[in-house]
Amino acid sequence: MSTTKEDYLAQANAASKNTLMETLEIEMVDFGDDFLVARMPVTSKVHQPDGVLHGGATAALAESVGSFASHIFNDTENRFVRGLEITANHLKSISEGYIYAKATFLHKGRTTQLLDIRVTDEADNVISICRLSTISLPKKK
Repeated sequence: MSTTKEDYLAQANAASKNTLMETLEIEMVDFGDDFLVARMPVTSKVHQPDGVLHGGATAALAESVGSFASHIFNDTENRFVRGLEITANHLKSISEGYIYAKATFLHKGRTTQLLDIRVTDEADNVISICRLSTISLPKKK
């Protein structure tokens, strides 16, 4: 029995129940051989006091999609992934709609991974550029 892209994304989103990703309404929406895309609604729930998207919420979206990308492109039966470092350069403000984060690999090593994460709005304007490094470690048996 083969799993469709839709089935895979549904399984990925189900894994986010009772987590920060569910709280922020982050959902995985697309993936390919070397990328993963997630989206998050921009509402007052993720605003800073002056009514625009909080940079921390953007970083949470970027780390979520980047870590998940490292997770799905790794041997998750025997290894687990953790974030090591994230950087975020916020370039444009947004107060409503959706933002999309596309994680692509700059380095896909067995132990460490480096991802470029481009965060855009619905019109494909760049909101933030993020970099995430992750580490893949063996599960203890």
